[in-house]
Amino acid sequence: MGGIRSHSGKEEQMRELVEIVGRLSGHRLLVVGDIMVDEYIWGNATRISPEAPVPVVEVKKEELRLGGAANVAANVRSLGGEVMLLGAVGDDALAEFLMEELSHRGIDGSGVIVDKNRPTTVKTRVIAGSQQIVRFDKESVEELGSGCFDRLLGNVRDRISEADGLIVADYGKGVISASLLRAVIPEALRQEKIVSVDPKENHFPLYRGVTVITPNHKEAGAAAGRSIRTEQDLDAVGSSLLAELQAQAVLITRGAQGMRLFERYKPPLQINTVAREVYDVVGAGDTVVAALTLALVTGARMEEAARLSNYAAGVVVGKKGTATVSLAELESSLRENRKGR
Repeated sequence: MGGIRSHSGKEEQMRELVEIVGRLSGHRLLVVGDIMVDEYIWGNATRISPEAPVPVVEVKKEELRLGGAANVAANVRSLGGEVMLLGAVGDDALAEFLMEELSHRGIDGSGVIVDKNRPTTVKTRVIAGSQQIVRFDKESVEELGSGCFDRLLGNVRDRISEADGLIVADYGKGVISASLLRAVIPEALRQEKIVSVDPKENHFPLYRGVTVITPNHKEAGAAAGRSIRTEQDLDAVGSSLLAELQAQAVLITRGAQGMRLFERYKPPLQINTVAREVYDVVGAGDTVVAALTLALVTGARMEEAARLSNYAAGVVVGKKGTATVSLAELESSLRENRKGR
């Protein structure tokens, strides 16, 4: 594998990234995947319940945020891109919130279908102080029925030619099925679109030929059937997935250890985290795939796009809960790092 790639000169690297940020606005992406709502219940826990050995949370605030594929779309939009979101929601109050929030943010949700046989997916997190106490999910992981599937696939096919790139946000909630992947990915590649996938382990063989996939290290190890305990394990898994999927690149996210980029005919590249403070990693993968893909459709090289996505993720992990990064925040982070803070 030739060892780990070394970093290019920092000043030149930062100049390239700043130039890319200036080109992000105006490009259009299609995001198809599992749409969710992230609910947060914030409070304090100062005593234990007399009924059971669990904390009693005094609720101070409740909040709904876009989650899953909707958060990917929100990150594309906050970085200046135009975005069309496709997926499925239930016929319920959460779906109403979702559609209103999409409209408020300037996200095209006209391709989102309503499936009366499933609830809108919601993940509820109860947080006391800075500690998550519990999470409970309301969801269906069943695949879409034939009627809903046909409507969703039709919406994707109708819109794909209008986009510069496609993001598949696969969270294993039933919207991204083998049938959908077999229809959508080849069509996007035929039209020479950038195709990025935030993957789920059981669908890895169906991502063959895409531009880039962005698994975390746990997903990558599971897909390759190998535990990642050492740097050598990581490189073996990344190289194996790259060859098996015949993708242009595999970007494995590693939390506090940054990212590892695998490209054809190049040694692995370690990209260290630039986060000042890690408060919450929820949704960081959404930011990575959004920033990465938006950079790629501007013509950025894969290494540049990966580095930019690392800076974008470094901003959102410093925020509480599911979050997005704005162009201004990304530019500020680059400026601070350019000065060598």
